Amino acid sequence: MKIISWNVNGLRSVYKKGFLGWLVKSDADIVCLQEVKADEEQLPFDLTTLTGYHTYFNSAKKTGYSGVGVYSRTKPLSVKRDLGLERFDSEGRILQLEYKDFILLNLYIPHGGRDKENLDHKLDVYDAIFNHLNDLKEKSVILAGDFNIAHKEIDLAHPQQNKDNIMFTKEEREKLDHLISLGFVDSFRKFNKKGGNYTWWRYGNKTRERNLGWRIDYIFVSKSLENELQSAAIRPKVLLSDHCPVEAVLK
Repeated sequence: MKIISWNVNGLRSVYKKGFLGWLVKSDADIVCLQEVKADEEQLPFDLTTLTGYHTYFNSAKKTGYSGVGVYSRTKPLSVKRDLGLERFDSEGRILQLEYKDFILLNLYIPHGGRDKENLDHKLDVYDAIFNHLNDLKEKSVILAGDFNIAHKEIDLAHPQQNKDNIMFTKEEREKLDHLISLGFVDSFRKFNKKGGNYTWWRYGNKTRERNLGWRIDYIFVSKSLENELQSAAIRPKVLLSDHCPVEAVLK
């Protein structure tokens, strides 16, 4: 089973650049998208009625903002679109799909604000997710999405210059430490311990060509699924967005 997660920074935008061709070639069983930036009825017909996939979206109340989507070959047993945190839920940042053998959470965590003006809200979101995971502790869980945090110094090109900046503060990084302490495995780091592997690059200054990026997109799996992991990868050559897809393959 191949799972892909990708912040597309506008699904209609990447659609015009060849998203459907990429999706077919990806041969993924589940594709989790973040920052869809559209209500479902605003999307082109062939994005919502794709042969071979069931499609699910959760849009923000604010037009053209945030939003997540999932393409799944297997129809889930249930779909949930809220976490129980009003501001977070109003921004369409979660899709929870329950399958026979696991629960999938597609997450788009808030950025926190360049001046950290929304950092407290971001940390509250993580705490709400942890509480929710506690309710799911008897289940195998996969978390996929844009977590908007670089976990370790190896996960961004310039850690020293960014040590007090949003997405790399001590408080944020401790949230990913806590997630791992709950028994979740960073699928990419299970197979690749090297630096220089990033999933997002700022626009401008040729940051992508120079590989001055951040790894802020992840697929985490419950410890119960660790032995099912066969591979994990980052696909930086997919250039349709300022983020690139990340993937994990499980038995």
